[in-house]
Amino acid sequence: MRKLIAFNMMTLDGYFEGHGHDISWHGVDQEFDDFSIEQLKTAGVLLFGRVTYELMASFWPSEAGHADDPIVAGLMNSLPKIVFSRTLEKADWNNTLLVKTNVAEEITNLKRQTGMDLFLFGSADLAATLIQYGLIDEYRVLLNPIVLGKGSPLFKGIEKPFRLKLKKTRKFKNGNILLCYQPERK
Repeated sequence: MRKLIAFNMMTLDGYFEGHGHDISWHGVDQEFDDFSIEQLKTAGVLLFGRVTYELMASFWPSEAGHADDPIVAGLMNSLPKIVFSRTLEKADWNNTLLVKTNVAEEITNLKRQTGMDLFLFGSADLAATLIQYGLIDEYRVLLNPIVLGKGSPLFKGIEKPFRLKLKKTRKFKNGNILLCYQPERK
């Protein structure tokens, strides 16, 4: 059975992106690139909501994406991807399936299959839906030592509290800290 791992970067004040989808504060460097490659090599399927999908699909297949990091671009472009959206009409990025309904059922079926883990990148709205159904098995939050003051909260739309258990941490040289949590199951 596969795990669903949600990965996101977050500011000290709880935002995963600034105003206007600004992610310039992410602090991407060689150590982060190495981590990204390591993480992507364990992924079987990448999951996205519409907004994150459109941002990723506009960057990684482009010349700029390949120039920025050819290894990450190669992995992002070749891995199977699923975008969950009721409004998107088509998904043209290589190896992408568009799913418009039955999000929980689709994820449950994917988790039952054998294979490498499922990764959810960004996609706070989709994450909130998956949290409500208890479908996320691991949360990887890369805490960035910056305060934005405003932006999009990482855990938005959460209707009831849920507890997490810290499983692992990793400190990056630039001050980022990776926090790996599992939900406490009752």
